[in-house]
Amino acid sequence: MSGLRENWRIVLLVVLALGSVVTLMVPGATVSTGDNATANNATNASNEGLTNLQYGIQLDGGSRIRAPIVGITAEDIGLTNGTEAQALRDALVSRLDVDQIDVEVRLPNERTDQASSTSVEVFTENVSQQELATALQEEGYDVSESDVRDGVTQSTRNEMVSVIERKLSFSALSNANVQAAQSATGQNYIVIEATGRDIDELRSIVDQRGVVRVYTFTPDETGGYARNQVLTQQDFARIGNAQQRERGDYGVSVTINDQAAPRFVQDVQQAGFDQGTTYRCNYDEENPNESTGAPGGDPYCLLATLDGNVVFSGGVDADLASSFASGSFTNDPTFSMTTPTREQARNIELSLKAGQPLPAPLDFENAQTTSLEPALADQFKINSLITGVIAVLAVSVVVFLRYGDPRVAAPMIVTALSEVLLLLGFVSLIQFPINLSHIAGFIAVIGTGADDLIIIADEILQREGVATDRVFRNRFRKAFWVIGAAAATTIIAMSPLTVLGLGDLTGFAIITIVGVLLGVLITRPAYGDILRKLVLDDESDN
Repeated sequence: MSGLRENWRIVLLVVLALGSVVTLMVPGATVSTGDNATANNATNASNEGLTNLQYGIQLDGGSRIRAPIVGITAEDIGLTNGTEAQALRDALVSRLDVDQIDVEVRLPNERTDQASSTSVEVFTENVSQQELATALQEEGYDVSESDVRDGVTQSTRNEMVSVIERKLSFSALSNANVQAAQSATGQNYIVIEATGRDIDELRSIVDQRGVVRVYTFTPDETGGYARNQVLTQQDFARIGNAQQRERGDYGVSVTINDQAAPRFVQDVQQAGFDQGTTYRCNYDEENPNESTGAPGGDPYCLLATLDGNVVFSGGVDADLASSFASGSFTNDPTFSMTTPTREQARNIELSLKAGQPLPAPLDFENAQTTSLEPALADQFKINSLITGVIAVLAVSVVVFLRYGDPRVAAPMIVTALSEVLLLLGFVSLIQFPINLSHIAGFIAVIGTGADDLIIIADEILQREGVATDRVFRNRFRKAFWVIGAAAATTIIAMSPLTVLGLGDLTGFAIITIVGVLLGVLITRPAYGDILRKLVLDDESDN
């Protein structure tokens, strides 16, 4: 029992190493939904190997989109409260003739803690910096064109990442990664990576903002037609999967939440759906004033739009109309949106499940796209493995030549390699996709780990005699101060790279920092215990 207490660091290292092996060997589970389920399951099955590691596009093939966000921003606008902000937003929507979703007015600390000043953002290419400045001036704000810049706020970028992640997760792209990045010139981008997907498939999910609205379309008193909004994305509680129906079209079952259902019933009743009869719809999007319902009659339609385009137009059958008329629809507020194509139904499903549309569109005209074939990625895997083996052999040879004693060199090499094993277990546990930059981090960890272990061995072995445990501990403490200071320097130097969004450098920094922490907290102390046992045993034998 006393031996266990004395060598607890070695026991901890062994336990964590075994845990890493178990983590690596347990296959990861991926749940796919919707129309892409079959394709995803096939992809996952082909990628299942001996480990639970996930690879990024550089090592598994896939696609990357790096696109700027469409928008301009005026900051430091003198607003004091939410009422004033809403009034300014409504005024700008009117003056600039844009959709309400294209204007955002943020007060300090609104939605996130990162907004430090009042800002006005416009998310459309149809409004110039001069036009926004003029509109603000007309509302009484002291703003010039030089006060309006290209780009959006940090809060908007964070929302973009969050919404895109939700859309990709609901589309079953479990190996997708989304992050905000910044170029050397200061331009901000959204970087989207998806393993095992082509560019067209990835872009089809994110090239639309996903603004879903439901309208009634009914005759009005002037002889024309009235189109009134009755539902937004926030009004839905449950969204079904896009499925093909017996008639050949595609449908998405939707359920309205309890708060919106009574208002929806009241709105459709006022629109004219107040009789228990079948309401027919023959909506012509190009010529809505020429739309017809039953022969010789007028259309009574429910319309659903996706980013302003009508993707669902349908009448109301007698049962649903009766529930509208009686108000019983609120007991089970569910109906189906039908579309002629699978893609439209799928886009409605993903947009509604995301919960909110993209705050701003992505500028695909100035986007950079990268597509990597799996065959080339497999070559990178092999080359990376060869590089890692060469690094290990080089370290082993140098260590052996330095000490010439296998009892000292072998534990040093095994301890250094255990850091790599612990790192692999870590990235496997958190499902962090490995790319080439991460492998560079692994190799850096091997090198820095060997350096630290050599410092420990030199401090202890290059002096004559280690007669007592107290002498050993004093020498080990001096060595550990050196490697601790070096580790702190490395962590401080790498930390900015983890938050600046500099692409591959972020992954390199994360792997290096975690590797350094594992070394300082676990492997270096464990090697010290191993060396203490060897040195003190030698002294006792003499």
